[in-house]
This record gives sequence, C-alpha cells and structure tokens, in this order.
Amino acid sequence: MAGERWKTVRSRWQNHWRLMLGVAVLATTLAAVCLHFDAKLGGLLEEAERTAYDTVVTRFTERREVSSQVVLVTIDQPSLERIRANEQYALNFGSWPYSRNLWARVVEQLEAEGARAIVFDAVMDERGTDESMDLAFAQVLQETSIPFYLGVSTHANAPLLPPADFGAAVVVDGPAQAEDTFPEEAGAETFEDGVLEAVLPSASPEQLARAIAFPVRANGRTLPALDYATSSGERLPSHPVPPIPVLVGAVDGFGLVEPESDADGFMRRTRFVYSDGPNAFATLPVRVAAGLLGASAIEFSGRTLRLGSRTYAVDADGSAGIDFGGQLHDRFTSVPLISVLDAWVHRGQGQPTGLPPDVFRGKVVIIGGNAVGLNDVKATSFSSHEPGVVKQAAVLDTLLGNGRFITRAPLGVSLALVFAVAFVSVVLLMTTRWTPLEIVWPLGLYAGMSWVTGPVLGLTHTYVLTALPALAGVLASVSAVAFNHLVANEEAAFIRQAFSRFMEPKLVEQMIAQRELPRLDGENVEITAFFSDIRGFSTFSERFKDDPRNLVRLLNTYLTRVSAALLKEGGCLDKYIGDAVVCLFGAPMRQADHALRGCKGALAAKAAVDRLRDEFRAQGLPDMYTRIGVNTAVNFVGNFGSEQLFSYTAIGDGMNLAARLEGANKAYGSVIMIGPRTYELAREHIEVRELDRVRVAGKTEAVTVYELLALKGGLDARKRETVERYHAALALYRAARFEEAAAVLNARRAEDPEDGPTQALLERCQRYVKAPPQDFDGVANLDK
Repeated sequence: MAGERWKTVRSRWQNHWRLMLGVAVLATTLAAVCLHFDAKLGGLLEEAERTAYDTVVTRFTERREVSSQVVLVTIDQPSLERIRANEQYALNFGSWPYSRNLWARVVEQLEAEGARAIVFDAVMDERGTDESMDLAFAQVLQETSIPFYLGVSTHANAPLLPPADFGAAVVVDGPAQAEDTFPEEAGAETFEDGVLEAVLPSASPEQLARAIAFPVRANGRTLPALDYATSSGERLPSHPVPPIPVLVGAVDGFGLVEPESDADGFMRRTRFVYSDGPNAFATLPVRVAAGLLGASAIEFSGRTLRLGSRTYAVDADGSAGIDFGGQLHDRFTSVPLISVLDAWVHRGQGQPTGLPPDVFRGKVVIIGGNAVGLNDVKATSFSSHEPGVVKQAAVLDTLLGNGRFITRAPLGVSLALVFAVAFVSVVLLMTTRWTPLEIVWPLGLYAGMSWVTGPVLGLTHTYVLTALPALAGVLASVSAVAFNHLVANEEAAFIRQAFSRFMEPKLVEQMIAQRELPRLDGENVEITAFFSDIRGFSTFSERFKDDPRNLVRLLNTYLTRVSAALLKEGGCLDKYIGDAVVCLFGAPMRQADHALRGCKGALAAKAAVDRLRDEFRAQGLPDMYTRIGVNTAVNFVGNFGSEQLFSYTAIGDGMNLAARLEGANKAYGSVIMIGPRTYELAREHIEVRELDRVRVAGKTEAVTVYELLALKGGLDARKRETVERYHAALALYRAARFEEAAAVLNARRAEDPEDGPTQALLERCQRYVKAPPQDFDGVANLDK
C-alpha cells in the first residue's frame, strides 16, 4: 500500500510541478507585499512576528546559568521598609528618593568588596534638598578608585548641547575640591548659603556635551534619532537631560537609559547609540562596556559593532535583539540594598559584613529598583513584569561576556524560507490530497514554524522571520486546497463516470491520481488472472431450492468477502459467473508486482472463505468450500462486447489455463493452484508445493503447476515436512518408481492425514503399481 501511495504522489508531482512552483512564487510575492505595506495594514504582520519571536526566544534561548560578569544591588520593597524603620538610616538618608550620601556609603562598601565597577540605573539631574550631600557624593566618587557610571534621561524641553569637543578635557568650573573633608551626616548647616553656592561647581554646555556624548564612527550609517511620539503619532525631537554639574567631573561616564520598548510595550531590542543631531550618545550598558574595555569610540562597520578590541554582530540598522536568556532572578545574582548598607555599618564596627563571600569581587554591580512602588516595571519575552534594570543587566552581560546579541537574518534568507514553506505546503497538499491534512497543515504552520526557526536561533543567535513564512504557507495551502477541490474534482468526476462500470473504485482513484488512462481499444499485456469457484455449488444450492432468497443472500455474502480480499490487493474485478469470481491483476492499471498481488489476493480470499465457513457452521448452514486458480501470462485486454453492452476483460490461453487450474484443484485435493509464470515472478515471496507437470487439452507442451500454501515464512513445521515428503515421492513417481513413492507417502502420513495432494498422488502411485502405464513420461493430462 505504501508503494502505491508513493506512485500516486510521484505522478501528481510530475503532472503539476510547474503549477506548484507558480503557486509558491505567488504566495511568496503576496507575503512580501504584506510585509512591505504592513504599516498601512495596521501592523498586523509585525504584531504576529513579535508574538512568534517571543515564542522562539523563550523556547530556544532560555538558560539557567547565572552571570559571572554582572551582579545586581536591588532597591526592593524590604529595603525601602527597613531603611524607613531604622531611625539612624532615616535620619541620615531621609525617605525615598534618598539623600545622595546613601549612595556614597554604597560606593564605599562595594569598593571594599572588590567590585569591578558600579552602574547606577537611574538619573541624578536635579539637585538634592541638601546640596551639601551632592557635593559629598561627588567627593566620594573622586576619592574612590572604582569606576562609577550614571544614567541620563531625555526630554523634549532639555537644552540642545553644542557639538562635543572630545579633544578637550572635562574640567568642572568652581572650587569643587575646596574642602578636604565633608560632614558624613546631615552637615549642611555647617555652611552659610553664600559659602555653599561658592563651593558648588558649575559646568558649561560644552563641558556637559563632552561628558555626556561619546565618539561614534558610523561609517555612513544614520544613527537613530532621539525623539518621542506624541498622542497624535507625530515624532518630535528630544535631548539628554544634563546631570547636576557637581557629578560631571566625578562620574566616569554617562549613558542613556531609554526604555527602548516596542509598540506593545515589550523590551526586545537595543540600538546602542542615539543622536540628537550635533552629538551621539551611548546607552548606559554600552558606555560602561566602552570604559571597561578601553574603547575610545564606538565604531559601526557593516553588520558589526566594535568596542576596543571586541566586535559584536548587529543588524544592518545598528540595532540588535537583547539576549535576556530568561527571567531576571534566573540570570543574575541579586543583593538587596539594605544588605549593602548593613555591611557598611558592620565593616565600620569591625564586624563581619554578612554578605556572601566574594559576591561582588571582580563583578560589575548594577544598582536598580525592583520595588513595585518605584514604577520601573517592564515586559520582556520571558515575563510581563520585570524590573527595568533587566535590560541594562542583559545588554551589559552580553557586551562583557559571550558577545552574542540576537540578530535578524538578512531579508533574502527569510524570503528563501518563505518560499520553501510555501513550496512544501503546496506540494504536500496537492500531492497527497488528504482532507485531514488540508485542515491540520495550515493550522499547524504557526506552531510548527517555531520548531524550524527556533533551532537556528538557539545555535546561531540569528532570528529568521517566523510569522511571514507561516503566512505564505497558509496562502499556498489555500491555493492548493482550491485546486484540489475545484480542478481535480472535475477531472475525477469525468474518469469515475467513464470507468465505474468495470473497475474497482480504488483503481479508478489511482488512475485519477496518476492521470494515466488504460487503452480501451485493447493491448497485449502480461497480467495475472484469478479464478475461483465454490466446490459442489449445485449440492449447496439444492439445500435452498425452497428458499431462493436466502441462497442469494448467502451467495452475495460469499462474493462480497472474496471480492473485498481481492480489491484490497489491487485487483480489478472482471466478472461474476454465478458463484465464480474472475479478477485481473496488472490491468487496466500497470502493476509491476501483479503476480505477487495475485498470490496475496488468493491467500486472502481463502482466509476470508475459511472465516465465512466457520460462521456458516455456527449457524447450521452447509459448508462452502472454494477452489482457486492463478496464472500469469500475456493476454489481450480491453473492451469487449457490443454497442449496447461492453465489458473490460482479458482473453487468451493464459486466462484459459487459470480457469483450468481452478478446476484441477479437485483432482489434486488442493485449494490454490498457480501456474509456472506466477511462481517464477513471485517465488521469493511465497511458499509453494510443486504438484505436477501437466499438459493442457489441445496443447503439447507440459507445464509445471504448484500449490500456493502461504507467504514466505508462513508455513508451519508440520506442513513443511509434508511438502518435503511429497517432493521426494514426486521425484520417485517421475522416475516410474511407483511402489517406492507410495512407501514414502505412507511414511508418517498419519501426522497430516488431511493433506489432499498426498492422498491424490498416493492413490495414483498405488493404481500404477497394479497397472503400470504405457509410455509413461511423468506428465498428467489436464482435461477441461
């Protein structure tokens, strides 16, 4: 059956491959058009692609190892509550947002813990209520050796800074170093207002530009603009909000903390640098990595981002997908802010800090909030409720670690996949024409595509468009289904009407699939013919002479069972002659294995009749025993009849021999007799017994006939021994050693007393012992 199915599929491909190719090209073109005009269509395809991206990323990039580069100090809810509940902390640091001398204590402790650098995922662009604390914080940053990086936000009302002169040093005006010490507590009352104003430094726009901006070599690339969308959808320019001047000379670098969210609010990508026209500004993780890697500039070249000696693959527009690798708590070690403050106090008292050993040593520490009240909750592909610091941590970990962002495959690669999916879809549906598949395939494309693009992403960190190929596959599938149910059904209806009178439906369907019609004007073809008849049908029917309806019912049951067995093996029913069944294998549809099919059909018919006999016996009905003849030969096949009635059949000596073999079973006590050509073609697949050499009436040439017993390997040990004994006796019989042959047949005959051929040959040998034949040549005459 599998072989026939493959032939059907191959035939449909050969006849329609040009159409399939055209449909795939059309589906690919339509998908590309939808991609080009997606914005005008409401961004539906982009939304579907984002959903597919989330599925692929979460399924194939999630990993459980904790970062070895980055550690978080989290401003969590317990830290906020415990700082508020601690009288000393509340006195020194105030309430949220805390006095900046709190961050000075954190910097001191992290330096003592051996941290590599500190990143503050927030901004300090407004002077504190106690400005002496701002100055104290700046002084701590200058005195400590640990690099400190600070975030910068943007706003439409921020001043446009002049172009930065990176050749000049960043020098903050004013006596920022006037005092050697500074009160560690509240301390602001130590200064008069006028004195404090004189101590606080100031920074010119040029100095601010040099501090915030960063050199970028774009090599002809247009950098993304700093802007924001109004409620009407219009995009207006924005500019960095400068930090307080006291920090300009104290902080090692500033970076943008733009949310960089997609239209649905999810953080998936980063652009590394932005421009407001005169200057370029690095994002906070990039500015940190540049400082730690010793990069004097950010350089783009093709699809590559370079920081010092490190290079990173990015997209053609300079952006890249963020490799989160999972949720924040799975990827990064987090230490609550209160634990760092307590450690600073314990260290000052000479007590153990209580922090995990070496938790910060050699690590970049990012300070960020994850308390609900801080309103810094963002969504990623892995979670809809993540602290915003997860973006800074993931990007920085990639820049300092494996260096692999998620990039988009070139459009040509994605379109190649689009075409491949469309082509596979149309070929699959147009060649199989299986209704369940026509329903399931389009529905499964979206889910299935993630298992095509996902492994690519997991291995190469390259995302190939997933929703677009699925769309093309659906379009191709719809076209294929339309073809199957419109054009193909018209062809099928015509062929069914032409051949339904003499062909089994399965063969009609095969002709429809292969688009190969038999020659109705007749042709010489080697086929295998099947003849079967009920033994003693006249006696059987005599039992029902007063109940003809029941006889018809039983006969129909018999014919139905035998016909079903033959049709299952690909036979073409020729005719019913009373209780006889005539079937052809190898015509009208060519079957290279027609001889084997004929043997399988004969065995299946015998098995069906054996089951039917058991049913009749249980109902008290007479036994119905069948005999079968199978012969392979070249016969003339075609339509025979008159203008009023015709029938597709075969005529020739091969058909006659098949009929004779069926009748000859009676003389040999066998059930299925096959001719020599059938045995020759199917011998590797069947178990047989050589019965005799016979001469058909009207013919001078003798042929060897065989009893078909089973398929290869299906003969039990007892029957195999009986067959071997028969073959030994047959050799003696042909040598005219009849008495010896009879002795062999009698030996252990009781083990298989019902073997018909043994009994028939034994009786013949015994008869010849008493009356030896004249001119014996070992050939029996097969009369009509």
